[in-house]
Amino acid sequence: MAKISACIVAYCNYDEVCAAVRSILRHTPSPTLALYVVDNGSPDGCGRQLAGTDFGDPRVTVLPLPENLGFGKGHNAVLDRLDSDVHFILNPDILLTGNVLEPMADWLLATPDAVLATPQLYFPDGRLQALPRRKPTPWLLLARQLAPRFGGIFQKADDHYTMQDEDLTRPRRIEFCTGSFMAARTNVLKRIGGFDPDYFMYVEDADLTQRFLREGEVWLAPQFSAIHAWHRAPMRDAGKFRMQLASMGLYFKKWGCGKGAL
Repeated sequence: MAKISACIVAYCNYDEVCAAVRSILRHTPSPTLALYVVDNGSPDGCGRQLAGTDFGDPRVTVLPLPENLGFGKGHNAVLDRLDSDVHFILNPDILLTGNVLEPMADWLLATPDAVLATPQLYFPDGRLQALPRRKPTPWLLLARQLAPRFGGIFQKADDHYTMQDEDLTRPRRIEFCTGSFMAARTNVLKRIGGFDPDYFMYVEDADLTQRFLREGEVWLAPQFSAIHAWHRAPMRDAGKFRMQLASMGLYFKKWGCGKGAL
């Protein structure tokens, strides 16, 4: 049985974070689980509340940070503590409905050359989320933002980006693993140094995927699933949209604008 760890980076929304933590504990019987909850200096007191919460399980460690370091740095805060075989990077809006982490970790370790994987994620109402993606290009990321409003050519490009022209009901290799739910070989994650700290938020998961692809293969494993609320609002928030543009610029400067292999 694989030794597993997991990390949730929280920023406000105490109730949602607690729901995620409790779902993981409820559905992960493994005594080897080490679950880290990192609070990114939440201004609403979420970190203080989490630190004072008795989850009734010694497998949980709460790490309140004094300031908001960003998504990637928040996750990197636990790197030196990890001694697992597989580490899960999870959003605070993830809910497990069954024992997913243990069998997914075993599957990852048993799959030759696989170093990173994501399960199939669903909205709370049961709708499928189109999260497995091809390698980003400027055009595909633009289409991703414009498709819901304008459709047409943008929707066609977004469907290609999210691999709607492929069979996603079976395990397959992908080029972009969502940071909402990642299963990573811990030794590889530590070897590459976790997330690039130059990203504060957005596109850091695409960057991490490209670095994992230098080490092995990245997979969609749809035989495993979880619920993901998916709070996606960069187009509705000017500040977040500017932050997303800055991260996109950093990504393309680093990795180029060419097409992926799939």
